[in-house]
Amino acid sequence: MTVAPGSYLEQTQVAFDNLLTALAHAGAGITDVLSTRLLVASSRQEDLWEAWAVYREAMGAHDAPSTLIGVTVLGYPDQLVEIEAMAAVVD
Repeated sequence: MTVAPGSYLEQTQVAFDNLLTALAHAGAGITDVLSTRLLVASSRQEDLWEAWAVYREAMGAHDAPSTLIGVTVLGYPDQLVEIEAMAAVVD
């Protein structure tokens, strides 16, 4: 089940929260993120910018190289946002 159907804002926040959870399980944090891709299921630039604004605020001062991509569809019904991240933890 996809959370917040129809809301780019809420789905971006939940996707970011999920990213933080995944990082924590790997012993990493946001500052360990090397790059990201934010995929938004829309051809409307306004929708992409709405998701991007939430994402950038959540990233805070950590300015990892990031790409914003508008896509036709994502993998789950009602899914509007997906965040891919590459992180590295050095022991």
